[in-house]
Amino acid sequence: MTAVPPDQPGPAPVGLGAGYWRMFAADSVSSIGTVVSTLAIQFLLIDTLQADEQAIGLVRAAQWAPYLVFGLLAGVIAERVRRKPLLVAADLLGMTIFGAIGLLALAGRLTVPIVAGLVFVFGAVTCVSVAAYQSYVPRLVPERALPDAFARLEQMGQVVGSVGPVAAGSLVRFLSAPIAVLVDALSYAVSAVVIATIRTPEPPIVRGESRHLVAELREGARWVYRHETLRPYAFWLHSWFVGRAMVMTVLVFYANQELHLDALTVGLILAAAGVSGVVAAGVAPRLGRRFGVGRVITTVEWVSRLWPVLVVLAQPGPGGVALLVVAMLLDGLTAMSASLMMTYRTAVTPDRLRARMNATIRTFNWGGLAIASFVSGWVASMWGSRVAMLAGAAILLVATAYLRRSAFRAAVLPVAV
Repeated sequence: MTAVPPDQPGPAPVGLGAGYWRMFAADSVSSIGTVVSTLAIQFLLIDTLQADEQAIGLVRAAQWAPYLVFGLLAGVIAERVRRKPLLVAADLLGMTIFGAIGLLALAGRLTVPIVAGLVFVFGAVTCVSVAAYQSYVPRLVPERALPDAFARLEQMGQVVGSVGPVAAGSLVRFLSAPIAVLVDALSYAVSAVVIATIRTPEPPIVRGESRHLVAELREGARWVYRHETLRPYAFWLHSWFVGRAMVMTVLVFYANQELHLDALTVGLILAAAGVSGVVAAGVAPRLGRRFGVGRVITTVEWVSRLWPVLVVLAQPGPGGVALLVVAMLLDGLTAMSASLMMTYRTAVTPDRLRARMNATIRTFNWGGLAIASFVSGWVASMWGSRVAMLAGAAILLVATAYLRRSAFRAAVLPVAV
């Protein structure tokens, strides 16, 4: 495959189109809601349901467990139906699920098993919707515009990462965690309406003479794990999700219970990652075209791996808060990697395989989250949150060392991108 040499700027970006910007708006709204509910549910568990680390780990595991069961099927399903109606339906189901959590909490009828069950259903819905979403974006923009399209989405995600935790912390502190969760339900309703207004036509579903589920699943997995550069990238990313989940599962509990920080302060700290992430995602396309995505990603990931260690070193007081802010600023640098990753793996994969490629990678990424979240909660309950987070930091360091020595380090964008 012909690629842009590392020292060449590549083609100029082209317009992204009205359909893309409607998707961008819908994703912005639902992402804000998701960040709000992610923090709000943890405080709901801690403050309202008096959950410990193990219960929090169980709920987080329940959200990601569907990937272990349905993850590979999600890509096949997404390729057999039109993607816009599927995304609208998923948003409406998200509205219903988070609406139920918020209303049950207000009524005093919510329990940890109910939360776990509802987030499990939401995780199953997300399996399919994410596979459809990631393979729907390339249908809304020209191939050459993919780096800029994913960079804008990643920038938006980082802005949300700054605004969302602050909004969540404010809602939890001044209104309540259940109200914050209901805000997420409303965001899904708005997203469904906006996506429904996209007018960009989708290509017709290709109906072959015969379609065999196992053969389709095998084809998607073969593409990922036999590809020279996608294979090491996928193995690294699976490990990255496990390591990060070991840290993030107990981070809020640790900050609240051991460092004695309230919801608003935790939200402000988490928002720091979005600040550095906006800048990192903004420069990602230019750096990726100039130096190669593999070289940029492996460098950025190596630099940013210190953040969990800084979290573990934090102590109660202003100094600890400052250390957590620095840690989150380092963590935000990975937004550059996220943008380039999505661009690269989309660009090198044929359209007919994109949903299955994304679903294959997501299955083991988010399936690993389910296992790691449960393990992290258990380890934290036995030996403390710091031990669980140090284990996650070690996994992240080993995984990044592997990627840096792999063939992915030489990956560059195709000329057309």
